Amino acid sequence: MPLAVCATPIGNLEDVTLRVLQELAEADIVLCEDTRHTRGLLERHGIRARLLSYHRHNEASRVSELVPRLEAGERIALVSDAGLPGINDPGARLIAAALEAGAAVTVLPGPSAVETALVASGLAGLRYLFVGYLPRGEKGLAALWAELERFPDPVVAFESPQRLPATLRSLAAALPDRQVAVCRELTKRFEEVARGTAAELLERFSDAPKGEVTLVIGGGVAKVEETAALEAVRELVGAGVPRRQAADVVSRLLSLSRNTLYRESLQSD
Repeated sequence: MPLAVCATPIGNLEDVTLRVLQELAEADIVLCEDTRHTRGLLERHGIRARLLSYHRHNEASRVSELVPRLEAGERIALVSDAGLPGINDPGARLIAAALEAGAAVTVLPGPSAVETALVASGLAGLRYLFVGYLPRGEKGLAALWAELERFPDPVVAFESPQRLPATLRSLAAALPDRQVAVCRELTKRFEEVARGTAAELLERFSDAPKGEVTLVIGGGVAKVEETAALEAVRELVGAGVPRRQAADVVSRLLSLSRNTLYRESLQSD
């Protein structure tokens, strides 16, 4: 029998697929981070199942116990508290061990806080980078901002609500013109998606909000594009166009920051 990796709702309990509900109902055992949390989902959909805890603190010991049970033919479903197990949640170790043992692994897709936030942010493109939870502490954040300065694609991260104000303050200092979206309580009753620069969002979240937070940071400007934009501003200024107007025209054409173009064109003269 296969190991079924099942995506579960990230908030709204209605956001679960029929395949997942059927698998949870038919499994010999359902592995879950918090049995109380998963039992609430099952009760909402009228499912009775045998639950077994599977979380970061017992993952190693559980794997050695569960692989023989898979080999013996038990049907096991794996869920996390929200989303797809194995992506920033326990599960990857068991999946790897099951595959190594020759057991079949089936993935039943479903809700994703990462992709939901990315689309809701309005910053989605052809590619994106997911970095999990942001580093704790100013040094770790500063190193990440430096790495992302020229990264051209949006970045999605999880952040605790308690650390959100400090994170926005750090981001505003490092990348003041970068577009950001704070996605809070996705799919829940008090869902909120706030968009703007980090400095603008810091005014909104000067105090720690409640609920789970997913942060989307817009992509940076490739160096070659920025260089060409600055050259265009200089040429317009040389032709008699006021610098602020030149920066405004080029920023609109290339979707760049007007303030950055104006400031850097002054420094390059």
